[in-house]
Amino acid sequence: MSKRKDLSMATAKKLLPVSIFYNANVAFALASLQGVNIPMYIAIKRITPLAVLVSGFLRGKGKPPTQVSLSVVCTALGVLVAALGDFSFDLYGYSMALTSVFFQTMYLILVEKSGADDGLSSMELMFYNSILSIPFLFFIIIATGEFPHSLVVLSEKTASVSFTVILLISLVMGIVLNYTMFWCTLVNSALTTTIVGVLKGVGSTTLGFVVLGGVKVHALNVTGLVINTFGGVWYSYAKYTQKKKMPRKIAPDEVTSPQVAPGSVLR
Repeated sequence: MSKRKDLSMATAKKLLPVSIFYNANVAFALASLQGVNIPMYIAIKRITPLAVLVSGFLRGKGKPPTQVSLSVVCTALGVLVAALGDFSFDLYGYSMALTSVFFQTMYLILVEKSGADDGLSSMELMFYNSILSIPFLFFIIIATGEFPHSLVVLSEKTASVSFTVILLISLVMGIVLNYTMFWCTLVNSALTTTIVGVLKGVGSTTLGFVVLGGVKVHALNVTGLVINTFGGVWYSYAKYTQKKKMPRKIAPDEVTSPQVAPGSVLR
């Protein structure tokens, strides 16, 4: 167990870029949903592993194993194929989603770097990110006109028991998601976190097609998503075999990927 550290302004300043990129990712992701359906949004976000891989190479982290590189390229290829079958193509939605990919890549890389350089735990990173996010989120809801109208809607909805239960469940799931994301990034790497996201998206994509409705499904959509998912599974297999060749060590995504103990250095 890591000891609790007092709130540090110096640490907050260092983590300010993480919070900026994190909230920019959220804002552009939500904006993209105005023009992109859920399954295609998830598919576009699966380009993130390729962006992280390229970024790591440009930062001098070395060339990753061939199977890791090919599996990541496979996930990106699946996105391209799926997009070709998206007849509801919306330039604005795609632009917002791709911008969100950029910001997600940046904040995951910064989280990985913060854990290696500053010795922060996943809980500490999440705490600082939550505090620093408050002014950014407040600015967003004012700029988009959601405030104060959102307070009126919230006060009306709180009378509903089902809404309150769903809200609480969503809050708990959000906390768990952010914690595990930071933890995974610090213990493994930014690339592994994005690939795990690809596999998680399989369920989200399926639910998006079946539950939400209103989505025109084309053979290219399905083919692209299958290729995309196969790339995620391939990556997992490549990492598993790589780890077996390196006993008692966590197989890095890149040659010099930093490794961090779960309870000490840090989504």
